[in-house]
Amino acid sequence: MSFPRFIACALLALLVAGPVTADQNDSRLPGLFKNLLSAVNPEAAQGIEVQIWHIWFQHGDNAVVLLMEQGEAAMGRQDYESALRSFNQVIQIAPEFAEGWNRRATLYYLMRRYDDSLADIDKTLALEPRHFGALAGRGLVYSAMEELDLALDAFEAALAVNPHMVGPRINAEAIRKNLGDRDI
Repeated sequence: MSFPRFIACALLALLVAGPVTADQNDSRLPGLFKNLLSAVNPEAAQGIEVQIWHIWFQHGDNAVVLLMEQGEAAMGRQDYESALRSFNQVIQIAPEFAEGWNRRATLYYLMRRYDDSLADIDKTLALEPRHFGALAGRGLVYSAMEELDLALDAFEAALAVNPHMVGPRINAEAIRKNLGDRDI
């Protein structure tokens, strides 16, 4: 078979197979989470974490992917209303897609809409209980609300899933110190 014909056949096979789908239900995730727990150092854990985030962000619907990209870009330039429209559409199209809920939860946190953020974090975790990003985000929301006991619980839950996360570890240590100083 000639090279150009081989490429044409491969492309046709991909088109017939349909879109590549991945999300919180991807079969690679259990192994990645197991490896994350047993990672020997933060560098190894970071590589595994990147793979998990990559899978979480994938979706088989191109409209969802485009809306996620638009929402991320809008959030990055602090155009929160545009980001909210994009993430609302993602959730409307794909309510089973945990990362859509997580992205909107992040946006609500940035908008200081903490109760809305917590509600979306709950939905994220109902779909993907191992979502260390949502767990850490819950800790940030509770910290902003000055609910330090709840924040500490959330950061510790994130570290139970992904023990090499730097932010939750630093935040948990600071809260433990703060709570300890209060008891004196």
